Amino acid sequence: MEIKIIGIKGIPLIKTGDNLSQLILKAAELQDLQLDNEDILVIAETAVAKAEGNLIHLENVKPSPNAIEIAEVTGKDAKLVEAIINESNEIIKVGPDFIISETKHGFVCANAGIDESNVDDGLATPIPLDPDNSAQLIREKLEKTTGKSVAVIISDTQGRAFREGAIGTAIGISGMLPTWDRCGELDLYDRELKTTSIAVADELSSAASMVMGQANEGIPVVIIRGVSYFKKLRNEYANIKPLIRPKKYDVFRE
Repeated sequence: MEIKIIGIKGIPLIKTGDNLSQLILKAAELQDLQLDNEDILVIAETAVAKAEGNLIHLENVKPSPNAIEIAEVTGKDAKLVEAIINESNEIIKVGPDFIISETKHGFVCANAGIDESNVDDGLATPIPLDPDNSAQLIREKLEKTTGKSVAVIISDTQGRAFREGAIGTAIGISGMLPTWDRCGELDLYDRELKTTSIAVADELSSAASMVMGQANEGIPVVIIRGVSYFKKLRNEYANIKPLIRPKKYDVFRE
């Protein structure tokens, strides 16, 4: 199997109200790229948040006493801390320079997924309000325009428990299942797999992140081509929920 990871260059800085699907297709055309059936597009959540106008104006945020207290522990700006609290269901752990929380979507990550990079000073981008819906709208527009069958993943850069560094992580999906249950298949020694579920949406997001970069690369959209299991996982009603571990199975949270 051969997989191609193709960064779409030339997409301008996103503004509120921009039509992402049109910008993607226009930039791809200038790059002499056309979407193919079974392409998977991975889109940075910051681009989606900016297009949807989902921005936090930090100067308008009034820190609560709780935010001020947490800011003193973490060294973070109290207004940013208040924004993190507002975007969270629960603050799980606080320490020097970090706040781990459960977002309103159910993701457990640092700083409620709020990002201050690649936006103007004084602004921050939270995770899109409904990443699955965002992915669906973009996918449907792309498919309608091109006539191709594709999938769309909204990705975010997140850290991992017990590991240093950050990787691309899927927070929204449309057009394919986010996990691949391989239970019942045989390994190389003809033993039946019992509990093997592959987080393919996260694997694809991480692969795309190698091309997207995290600084001034200016590549918020990546095409992944040649994924052999696309047809097996094709699903127009898929969402990201299968990737979220229910709290009752979270053995590390008190």
